[in-house]
Amino acid sequence: MRSFLILFSVLLVISCSSNSNNDPECNFLLDIGVNFNINLSLPQYSQLNFAGNSIYIPNQGNAGVIIATTGADFYAWDAADPNLEQSACSVIDPDGLFGESSCDDGNRYDFITGRPQNNDGLRCSLKNYRIEKSGNILTIFN
Repeated sequence: MRSFLILFSVLLVISCSSNSNNDPECNFLLDIGVNFNINLSLPQYSQLNFAGNSIYIPNQGNAGVIIATTGADFYAWDAADPNLEQSACSVIDPDGLFGESSCDDGNRYDFITGRPQNNDGLRCSLKNYRIEKSGNILTIFN
């Protein structure tokens, strides 16, 4: 039992220390409260009924929220590029299960993991929000 506790403690420390958003360079995003619902039956959200799609919802979080679906799961991310100071071009434009900021840096992110696709020194992953599904209603919150 003691060995199990020691092993568990070591694994916990290792997994917590590998979170890239604890990096001191990942400080461009504010911790803004998010709590809203969307109805998947409404036409503006109907793309989320099909696997591999994503949508952008403005006026939430730092620069809007991106919701993506694999068909089985939903993911919600802040649309602000975490590796850039906030500006008009640092908003991530969704394209299926990926997205890219319009700045000239070409930062591209995976909407399943939130991690940068072109890991050219990018240290920060997208800011994740929680999702609960009840019928056709998605609640996005932090």
